[in-house]
Amino acid sequence: MQRYFLRSLALALMAACSVHAAETSPASDYRVLSQLKLGGPGGWDYLNFDAQRRHLFVSRGDRVDVVDVDRNKAIGTIAGTQGVHGIAIDEAMHRGYTSNGKSASVTVFDLDSLKTVTTVSGTGENPDAILFDPASKHVLTFNGRGHSFSVIDPASSKVIATVALSGKPEFAVSDEAGHVFVNIEDRAELVEIDSQANKVLASWKLGTCESPSGLAIDNTHHRLFSVCDNQQMAVTDAQSGRVVATVAIGDGPDAVVYDAGTATVFSSNGESGNITAVHQDDADHYRVAQTIATQPSARTLTLDPKLHRLYLSAAKLVGTAAEGHHPAVEPDSFTVLTVGRP
Repeated sequence: MQRYFLRSLALALMAACSVHAAETSPASDYRVLSQLKLGGPGGWDYLNFDAQRRHLFVSRGDRVDVVDVDRNKAIGTIAGTQGVHGIAIDEAMHRGYTSNGKSASVTVFDLDSLKTVTTVSGTGENPDAILFDPASKHVLTFNGRGHSFSVIDPASSKVIATVALSGKPEFAVSDEAGHVFVNIEDRAELVEIDSQANKVLASWKLGTCESPSGLAIDNTHHRLFSVCDNQQMAVTDAQSGRVVATVAIGDGPDAVVYDAGTATVFSSNGESGNITAVHQDDADHYRVAQTIATQPSARTLTLDPKLHRLYLSAAKLVGTAAEGHHPAVEPDSFTVLTVGRP
């Protein structure tokens, strides 16, 4: 009887472990679910997602297109954003912000009406990445040619500080607890910023990573994910600055997101025309779960955390690019891709 009981207990435990593994293991059936052709002239850079209103913001060079993702339909445009790179969102105050690279300014708009509220001038040269930091309630721009970050007080709509960085900043993230992190592309470094004091706290080398661009954060495990030009992702401990893992990804990444709901990191690889889906087994261990076909040029993305879907910008490329330039784009081929599970 005891042997039977022990055997039954062992089988029950095995079954429970199997169920747990099935619940926590990453699905491998992500695919392109739909394509929304927006057309029109203009390049593109970062996207962002308003989870409350289910609106997708798509940078288009001199404007931002706004898409209702549930209707898969363009619903508006935020104009006058010359050289726009990124979009930041402050849900509490119903405000959005665009980084306008060519005019060294930020357009402030209402998230409900999509109307422009004001324009803030005087950031550092070529504001690129932009974020809203909940801890300080400030908007930060990361200025590519200026090698600096600028701090905007939304209450006064003024730049209150511009702080030098060690090199060219790329994407940035907030831990929502007083710290902001930014990749320094030309030095392969990760910089930690005190968002309350507006000062640099630390600078960390990213191991074998070359030219880091996209950056994402897992605030639960204090991990940062930098995607690099040499087809790797560096995983850094946000508290110590130590690189704890590297993972092989595709070619030409420019963005990365972390989906806490599935413990998966997604890197969009524009040269390879795919997404590398990397499962987080624990804070220091990662494995490639799937390579998801998209299309060449789909190098930036954002996440819908509710439906666990990804949105990417892409267009059909014509010919080859001269050194230092993007290839030509087929007219009216600009498209938004939706990637997820069927």
